[in-house]
Parts: sequence; structure tokens; C-alpha cells
Amino acid sequence: MRLPRRPVIAMAVPLLLAAAGCGSPASPPPVDDGRSPATSAASSAGPRGFTLVASGDVLPHASIIRQAQADAGGSGYDFGQMFAGVKPLISGADLAICHMETVYGADGGPFTGYPTFKSPPQVARALKDTGYTACDTASNHTLDDGAAGIRRTLDAMDAVGLAHTGSARDEAEAGRPALLRAGGAAVAHLAYTYGTNGIPLPSDQPWAVNLIDRDRILADARAARAAGADVVAVSLHWGTEWQDAPNEQQLTLARELSEGQAGGASDIDLILGTHAHIPQAYEKINGTWTVYGLGDQLAGQMVTYDGADDPRGNWSSIARFTFAPPAAPGQRWTVAKAEFLPQVTDLGPPCRVIDLQEAARREPGRADYARALEHIRTVVLSRGAAEAGLTMGS
Repeated sequence: MRLPRRPVIAMAVPLLLAAAGCGSPASPPPVDDGRSPATSAASSAGPRGFTLVASGDVLPHASIIRQAQADAGGSGYDFGQMFAGVKPLISGADLAICHMETVYGADGGPFTGYPTFKSPPQVARALKDTGYTACDTASNHTLDDGAAGIRRTLDAMDAVGLAHTGSARDEAEAGRPALLRAGGAAVAHLAYTYGTNGIPLPSDQPWAVNLIDRDRILADARAARAAGADVVAVSLHWGTEWQDAPNEQQLTLARELSEGQAGGASDIDLILGTHAHIPQAYEKINGTWTVYGLGDQLAGQMVTYDGADDPRGNWSSIARFTFAPPAAPGQRWTVAKAEFLPQVTDLGPPCRVIDLQEAARREPGRADYARALEHIRTVVLSRGAAEAGLTMGS
């Protein structure tokens, strides 16, 4: 089924297409997910390193919602089975970050897919059970159901213990990052989007969604570090859909965010990009690892602007960065190891997110798996990331 495109407005960036089938207040205490005793405090020998993983857009189209209903036996919605194939990768990290593209509807529905999304709140439980610590919620679909959609989404995440950043229920919440704990480090997570599909911010809630603004991002990162963050990760919903290469906005903003202030090191340690629906390159810029686009982690069958099915819309990567503690007092945490792990949404049926390398080993004759693996590897490494130390993990 082909769906019509809706006119939208962007910051000189073409917007979402269709999908058819399957200066901040003080930060709150860090969230500790309790994966190991060392995550809540430094040991007598000093803080240990930690691994951070991040994945792309969770975009439940109508076919994904139907699959969740089928997986629940027709009563309720079970999204956990769709994520089971990557749960070992996600839960094995000290800190795992997702991108929740859509907002949630009321328990019981109604729920909708493209073009105006309203997802079952059971997505939050599945993400938490898969091993995610936090999700960013700033996207071009954050205002699809107005302030009520934001409230329901963040309430559902709170109910399962999933931290969040990028949208807010009140002004105080909008002014602080998610402050997380991993390996003895306090990690601040910030998130911003280029726009909201032309839907204006509520006049009485201009803070409801964080919009990309270079000066604000730099100020927020500086404030997070002043509030005690050892590492600052910034999620950006940006780029041009269906374009393998980063656009000029991405290249310029990544360079500006990675440049230190007054000759010092940047306050931002990691940039994590979403929105393009397909994998894009990784690049180390001024010492800051940037992922221009992770791709869609979970989505139905994706359709390009000209109406053609495009399997790239179901290909993505998981970024995994191993951080090492400061080598000496006064120094910074650093990325000791940078990896990417290819994954796909296999539309099935049943629809499942899978570890692509494992799937390709299990079924070596699958030409579609081989093609996806080669494309992801080629695009991810297209801006010299291998020379900077990026490897394909396992």
C-alpha cells in the first residue's frame, strides 16, 4: 500500500517520506541502571571504563503495530520479540541509548502509523527490557499529537524506568539533560531536532521540543559539564532523508560542535545522528566521534520519494564506544575503542530486528544479507573512520 506524502517544512532539509508495510537548571541525580556494582561509584582503584551503545530510529509503522499485536496473541502489544535478536548487544553495554521517533497514544489506542504517528505505550517496556537506559525523544514527529503526546510518552518511559531527553512536559524538565551513570562516570545526554514537520511549537510551551541551535547546544553541553557530567553525548535529528552522505548542515554543525571553546577541548564527547532513515558515515572530528546517521532500527517497509521500495530503510548500525577513565587528575574521559555493528529489520514475516553479522553467518546464502552488510560497512567507513580507529564489532 502506497501512502501519500504530506507537505512539510524543514530547515533546508527534505523531510519524512512514507513508509508502507511491516543555560540550564541544576541536573537531577544520575540514573543508575544497576548493571554492575561499579556503575554507581568509583572503586578504591578509581573509576572503571564503560561501554556506550546507541541505535537508530524506532519508527512503529502500522505494520509494526500489527506485528506487536500478533506477538501478544491478539491481546495487547508485545514489541519485545522484535528486539530479541539485538538484546544481547544492547543489554551487554553499560549504557544504551535509543532514539524514540514517535509519541505514544493512550493505553488502548487508537494507534496510528504514517503520516501522523501515535504508537502503543508498550514500546517503552520493550525498550527497557531490551536493555536501554535512555532514549532521546526529539524528532520531526514529536508534535504529532501535541503536548498530550509528549506527556503520554514521557509518562510511559518514567513508569518503566527509562530515562529520556529532547522533549518536555514543563519548562524545568526542558532545561536539563538526562544525567546517567556508567562505570563511575556521569554521562549527560542531550537531544535536538531540526524541526517538527511544520507543526508549530505550542504558544504556551515553546520549550516542548528542543530544536537544533548551535549556540544553545554548546551552552547546554557546557552547563551539563559544569553540573558534574564527565562525558556529554548529543543526539541530533538532522540530515537529508535517503542521502548516504551527510549534508552541509551536518558537516558544518558537527565541526562547530566539536571545536573547543577558547582554545580548549569541546564540551561534547559524542554526536549521535538520526533521521535520514538509512546508514550514514562515522567520522572523528577534532577528537569527537560523530555518527551522521544510524539508520532506522525498527521500521516497516520503507518507500522513497519516487514511490520505490528501498531496503536501506531497514538497514542500520549500532554504535559502540568504549570509554576509558582519565589517565591523570584533571584530564578527560576518552574513547579507547570505537565500533559499529550492522543490523537490519527483517520484515519476515514475522518482523524482527536482527544482528546482521550473526544472521549472515547463520545463512551464508542470503544475498540480501550480504548486500546489506557490504553497503553498511562501505557507507559507515566512507569518511575515513577506519583510519581513525573505527572497526566492525561483534
